[in-house]
Amino acid sequence: MTSAARPELLIAAGSAEQAERYIRAGADAVLVGEPRFSLRQPGSVTADELRTLVPAAHGLGAKVYVNVNKLFFNDELAALPAYLRAVAEAGADAAVFADPAVLLNIREHAPDLALHWHGDMTGTSSAAAAFWGRYGARRAVLARELNEAEIADICRSTNLEIQVQVHGMTNIYYSRRNLLESYMEHLGRPASLIRRGPDRGLFLVELERPDQRLPIYEDENGTYVMSPDDICLLEALPDLVAYGVDSFYIEPLLKTEDYNVTILQIYRAALDRIAAQGERYEPDPAWMETIRQIQDPDRELSFGFLYKEQVY
Repeated sequence: MTSAARPELLIAAGSAEQAERYIRAGADAVLVGEPRFSLRQPGSVTADELRTLVPAAHGLGAKVYVNVNKLFFNDELAALPAYLRAVAEAGADAAVFADPAVLLNIREHAPDLALHWHGDMTGTSSAAAAFWGRYGARRAVLARELNEAEIADICRSTNLEIQVQVHGMTNIYYSRRNLLESYMEHLGRPASLIRRGPDRGLFLVELERPDQRLPIYEDENGTYVMSPDDICLLEALPDLVAYGVDSFYIEPLLKTEDYNVTILQIYRAALDRIAAQGERYEPDPAWMETIRQIQDPDRELSFGFLYKEQVY
């Protein structure tokens, strides 16, 4: 567990302009990337754009992390060394990886680039974090399926920085192949797809749970089935800070930029007040009221797995 006096507030950004807006709204760091090297990014920021974005972010007191979290095929590996060198030369603060191929390429071609391990559902133990720490990772991104006690235990048991998602939807299924057909076969029970217009997107609805609409998100790498609700851990921030969580991630996918800006401003205000007041911390009731007002009425806010075992 590290001892950051002021935990980081992190969000993914789909463009350099959006990244700067999010930083001005309260983000301490932004996560950017290109679809050919990353999954589930809300847009693309190229290596050339990093040369301008990184110094601009640093000038605002923020960091820039580059997402390289794909699982790579052999024919995709040839482009990695040059890309990673460009990321390092641009001054990026860290690369987020899942595939050991990325780690090996960074050690050879960009050895000064910091590493954040993001194994999606595999980030469930301090032993796994320690394994990647021995290979140079400075941070472990924990799985969304962990409960409060498990997060606290990992924070106590590792010297790596710990990152936890605190707001937004989560990815629950992904494949490069025909995902929707594969997912329906995986379910083994009836399901259908519904479209709610050009601004509301495509949803998967299972026959057994007709009131839950699972959003479908697509990028160049495939299609993702997302959770039917949104995590909102604003009320749990004091405990998570006390456990030693270093970075709080806001997932921006399938949300408007204005929505994300408001969420950033609220979480920023809460984290700043926790830092200032400590055990005397009192949340502003207007924060949750504002979130409820801007929240899609078809998507419930939940604590995810934090306080109970949840099955999608």
